[in-house]
Amino acid sequence: LLGELLELGGNLHALEGVVVADTMISSVEGRGERGRLIYHGYDIEDLAENASFAEVAYLLWYGRLPGKTEFEAFLDSFTGSMDLPIETVMILRMFPNAATPMEVLRTGVSSLGHWDPDSGVTRRDAVLRKAIRLTTRIPMLITAHQRVRSGTEPIHPVPGQSIAYNFLYTLMAKEPDPLAVKTLDVALILHADHGFNASTFAARVTAATMSDMYSS
Repeated sequence: LLGELLELGGNLHALEGVVVADTMISSVEGRGERGRLIYHGYDIEDLAENASFAEVAYLLWYGRLPGKTEFEAFLDSFTGSMDLPIETVMILRMFPNAATPMEVLRTGVSSLGHWDPDSGVTRRDAVLRKAIRLTTRIPMLITAHQRVRSGTEPIHPVPGQSIAYNFLYTLMAKEPDPLAVKTLDVALILHADHGFNASTFAARVTAATMSDMYSS
């Protein structure tokens, strides 16, 4: 399949009609006003209205919404893994002001792997722990870089608070407005997954080669 796709080269519609995988994680049905986005059978409008981003992350990773007890255990790790390694913060301080946020984010994410206790481990439980740490720390990378390049100090996230709360708190250094927190939380839900689009396909092909582990 990969060879066939490479032969298609510059064709802008190279993936049209090509089935690369079957997935129940999310699906996009229709377009425009009639379009629907569904996560594991749940309509995105219902999730945006009734669930938190943490619950939706659990749904996407485990294929179902959590019960009360298991969600409390999940939250302990989800909201307790936001702090960046001090080494990563030191790296952020070394970037020139001309570095773009995307360049900084790319390198910052790579640096996290050096101090990840599950680095190089590909068991499902280890991968899920890394997924949690990446999901919670990427927003903190963004806010820490913004504060560093504006001449202020990065702020530690508040334990037990959501990603949306801590993104706004660590960016502005003050208690965020509850409506702003809710709005950002809903935005995170809406952008959590969008089917098997081109970027997802490219990431899967790259990850499947284990290029970061066996490039030598």
